Amino acid sequence: MTARFSDKQAKALLKQATPGRYTAGNGLYFRVSSEGTGFWEIRYSIHNKRRQMTLSRYPDMSLADANAQAAKAKQDVRNGIDPLAERKRAKTPQFKTVDDLAADWIKDCERRLKHPNIPRRVYEKDIAPSIGELAIGQVNPRDIRAIIEEIASSQRPSIANDALMYCKQLFRHAIKLDLRTSNPAEAFNTSDAGGVEKSRTRALSQEELAVVFSCFRENSDQFKRENYLAVALLLALGVRKGELMSARWSEFELKNALWKLPEERSKTGSGITIPLPPLAIKWLKELQMRSCGSDYVFPNRRASKRFGHVSPDTLNAAIQKLFRQEKLEIDHFTVHDLRRTCRSLMASIGIPGHVAERCMNHKLKGVEGIYDRYDYFEERKDALNKIALIVETIV
Repeated sequence: MTARFSDKQAKALLKQATPGRYTAGNGLYFRVSSEGTGFWEIRYSIHNKRRQMTLSRYPDMSLADANAQAAKAKQDVRNGIDPLAERKRAKTPQFKTVDDLAADWIKDCERRLKHPNIPRRVYEKDIAPSIGELAIGQVNPRDIRAIIEEIASSQRPSIANDALMYCKQLFRHAIKLDLRTSNPAEAFNTSDAGGVEKSRTRALSQEELAVVFSCFRENSDQFKRENYLAVALLLALGVRKGELMSARWSEFELKNALWKLPEERSKTGSGITIPLPPLAIKWLKELQMRSCGSDYVFPNRRASKRFGHVSPDTLNAAIQKLFRQEKLEIDHFTVHDLRRTCRSLMASIGIPGHVAERCMNHKLKGVEGIYDRYDYFEERKDALNKIALIVETIV
C-alpha cells in the first residue's frame, strides 16, 4: 500500500529544492518551482480535456486544506462542473447588495442616456437610503411602496414618479442579470406614487417676484448670497437651472458680454451664445470673486466626489425650506417656474415669439425651424436687456 503524502515530505522536497511535480494522491500534486517555492495543484479531466489548476502556495495552504480542495474539485467534476472555469467566472462582477446592482445599472444609464446624473441623483438621495444595503433578493413590494410614499409625502410628486420608474428599471436590470426572477416595483403605477402629473403653468407676477426677493433678503442668514444671485440670473437670462449651476468660468467672455453654452451641457443638445446684459455681468463678477478661483461659477463648498459645482438640488432645497417655515407668503413655485416667468415677461413687453423662443434656446418648430437658421443674436440681446431692466427694479 502506497504511503500517504505527508507534511514532512512536503518540507523535505522544499529543502531539496529540486524542481518537479510530486503526486499527493486523489488528483492532488505538490509542485516545487525553479525558485524553490512549493505549490499545491490539482489535475483532472473534463469534457475530454486534461486540466490543471494551482490551488495555493505552501505553507500558506496546509496539506489538509489542499486535500479538502482536491476532494471538492473531484466532486465538482463528477457533477459536470469545471473548477478552473468556475474560478475564471468568479472574477466577473459580484452583485450582493442593491447598491452593487445600482452601480452597474447606472453604468448602463451612462451609455444610454444623455443626462445619467438624473437617475443617479434620485437613486442616491431617495432610493439608496431605504434599500441600498439590502441583499438584492431581499427587497419586496412593501419596500418600494415605502419609498414612493415617503417621497410623495414630502410634496415631490414628480420625484415620486421618477423614483418608481427608476426602481422598475433597476430591478428589470436585476432580472436581466439573473439576480432576481421578479420585479418588486412592477405592480405599482403613477397613482401609487405622485399621481398623473399636470403640465405646470405657474409664472410669477412682478408683485410676487418682489415678495420673493424681499423674503430672500430678510432671510439672508439661511438663503445665501450665491443662491440669491442664482435666482436673479435664472430670472434675467431664462436659462435652465442645470445649465447655470454647473457652468464653468471658461464658458464666459465677460469683457465681450458673452456666455457660450456648449452643446454637451444644453438639454436640447444645441449650444448657444447668450448675450449678457450689464446687470448680469455685474452679478457674475461678484460670483467670480466669491468663487475664490474655482473653475465653477457656483463651486461646491463641501468635499464631493460627484460634483465640483454645487449640487443641482441646492437651490430647490433652499427655497422649499422657506416655504416649510411659512416665510414665503405666496403660492408655491419651483425653480423651473422662474424660466417660465422670464418667458412670460418677454411676452408681456411684446418680444416676438420666435425671438423669445430662441432666448429660451428652444428649437423653432415646423417649417420655420427647418428654414430659419438665423440665430437672432441682436434681437435676443435687446430682449434680455429689456428683461434685465424689469428684474433690476425687483432685485
